[in-house]
Amino acid sequence: MPTTFLTGPSGTGKTTYAVERLRELLNGNVPASSILVVVPQLTLAQPYRDLLRDPTLPGAGTVDILTLNGLALKTIDLFWPLGAASSGFGRPHDRPVFLNIETAQYYLWQAIEPLLNQGYFDPNVVPITISLPRLMSQILDNLNKAALIGLPHTQVGQRLAASLTVEPSSRVALEHTQACVSRFREFCLARNLLDFSLRIETFYQHLWPVPGVRQFLTGRYRHLIVDNIEEDTPFAHTILREWLTDTESALLVNDQDAGFRIFLGANWRTAQTLSDTADETINMTESYVASTDMLDFGQRLGQILLNRMPKGRRTTDDGRQTTDQSPISQSPITNNQLPFTFEQKRFYPQIIDWVIDRIAALIDEGVSPSQIVVLAPFVSDALRFSFIHRMQRRGLAARSHRPSRPLSEEPAAKAMLTLARLAFPHWSLLPEPFDVAQTLSQAIANLDLIRANLLTQVVYRPNYQLPITNYQSPNLLKQSGSPLTSFDQIEGTVRERISYEVGDRFDKLRAWLENMQSEADTPPVLDHFFSRLFGEVLSQPGFGFHGRQEAGEIVANLIDSARAFRRVAEQSPIEVNADGQNEAAYPTVDQLNRAYLETINQGIAAAQYIRSWDLAPAADESVLITPATTFLMSNRPVEYQFWLDAGSSGWWERIAQPLTHPYVLAADWEEGRAWTDEDEVFAQHDRLYRLVMGLTRRCRKHIFIVNSEVGEQGYEQRGQLLAVLQQMLRRMQRTREE
Repeated sequence: MPTTFLTGPSGTGKTTYAVERLRELLNGNVPASSILVVVPQLTLAQPYRDLLRDPTLPGAGTVDILTLNGLALKTIDLFWPLGAASSGFGRPHDRPVFLNIETAQYYLWQAIEPLLNQGYFDPNVVPITISLPRLMSQILDNLNKAALIGLPHTQVGQRLAASLTVEPSSRVALEHTQACVSRFREFCLARNLLDFSLRIETFYQHLWPVPGVRQFLTGRYRHLIVDNIEEDTPFAHTILREWLTDTESALLVNDQDAGFRIFLGANWRTAQTLSDTADETINMTESYVASTDMLDFGQRLGQILLNRMPKGRRTTDDGRQTTDQSPISQSPITNNQLPFTFEQKRFYPQIIDWVIDRIAALIDEGVSPSQIVVLAPFVSDALRFSFIHRMQRRGLAARSHRPSRPLSEEPAAKAMLTLARLAFPHWSLLPEPFDVAQTLSQAIANLDLIRANLLTQVVYRPNYQLPITNYQSPNLLKQSGSPLTSFDQIEGTVRERISYEVGDRFDKLRAWLENMQSEADTPPVLDHFFSRLFGEVLSQPGFGFHGRQEAGEIVANLIDSARAFRRVAEQSPIEVNADGQNEAAYPTVDQLNRAYLETINQGIAAAQYIRSWDLAPAADESVLITPATTFLMSNRPVEYQFWLDAGSSGWWERIAQPLTHPYVLAADWEEGRAWTDEDEVFAQHDRLYRLVMGLTRRCRKHIFIVNSEVGEQGYEQRGQLLAVLQQMLRRMQRTREE
């Protein structure tokens, strides 16, 4: 079979075509082990997993479904001795240690802490005030993007400074960034730590060129199916271009007007160059999702956005030039055809109430809650709480999905972390009373925050001093104690105000925490502790996580996070002072647990957990609220969409990142060319264009667009999405009047 380049807008059946190609290969007795399915992120692999569950499919072996990063990791692990020495690792005879985003931030902090203590990024020197998690995120982002475009990590600061118009003091910030990038790379090489960027460089520069390694991969995987190539990176496109000459068949699937992962290094332009390698190109145009009216609505909005772009740069993904005089849609939309509803309110809470009223009406009409999604450029804590709380008061189920949110900010995870600090007070990490009250309200069913605060005041002793305990020495007797006192010791009317039922559940929780402290000579590792705490207490009737799917999902992610951290950190010796001498020793359980708690409480970015993207059966009965880009990357259509806060600038402006730049650190950016205001305006309009086209093509029936004159932050709303929508409505009004 030839190499096929399959392209078309979302909803035209491209992934279905690819799944059927996989079925055809397996039914044709092609060995399953010779087939590789490549996706930009594993959350997009669900259609292929569903097919492979079919027990009637033939085929020997297993079809591998991987990202190119996952393939690089497996290859490095298998062929480590071939590339370890040439890559410059300090311990080439030891095994590699692979880092995820969370452990990478942990080691990055260790690497750059001396620089920060020396005054790097001091606000008195550089005009940038940035939190530690954001600083670490942007440093890693620079490393990752450099690896993906083949730029040496030592040239990141130079490339940014050459293209960004910055003041001398801002150039100092870029110099500091470069120093941190270089320090972290040296730190990783010395300890065999492979973050994302080092995996990419090791694979592409030191293993892929080795004839035996390349022949092993291309000889094993003779058939490639690559989905959503527009969401993948220049590194992936380069590997595929070199690989395709050795395949028996290949299918490349491209989604037009997409490329939503640009901030993660995706490049839809380098993806489209792969069409030159194809023996045939199939262009799919008929939508199986959106109606003609919905597509027409999206195209009208898209045309206005294209016409607002700087002249000479108005092109769509298939290269069509657009002009003000050649609208895409020719037939006028009548009132009876309108696939959208626009609603404006004065204040932000009013639009939430309006949206929930419409959702309740749709569900009463028989619409499945899973076919309704509420979208916003960002889903803040206040928005999430307000929406879900009001939905619950109406008896309507709702859930949220915010994959980039730090685990430490999730209420369920924060409760687990606080309980761990209470269970082991010898760590000297006792929480604040407010955090304890929040935790008790989460952990005990039907306990409101007012009574939780009262309970905390009478049972929590934050200044409690536990006798010094050494879990690691068998010569010292372990002593027990707890900063929590029993509810039975409370006297007077306070007992009745809190209620005996709540008090009984609190005592059960307290007793369990004390047993965990006293039942073993050494404390349990945190992932085991979290697993037992959830299974034995918090998921049981009468406790806060019983029957709460979203809480269980978050706890499962926390357990995975703690386990991954432990397995990495326990392999890396730490410096300890023994008898005045610095020696390397492997961390103890206590040191691992403390390190994890301190790291996660910094608010580091969370790793990607696939279970958070997969729809569980219970999710079919709940309405989803999520950021618009997250919804697009889940790649699933729904019947009804609600666009919140249409006047927000978040729909089109990129997140401020003063120490990195997704467009300058792109494969096709001309090195040294200045990033201008025109470039920024074009990028903003292009982002909003792709967002609008992606959302309308994933909606079957109707879109409700809502806006408040005064936004969530209390300011007047004048964003571009609102302006474009108003311009389209004025055009429609003139058409009706004519």
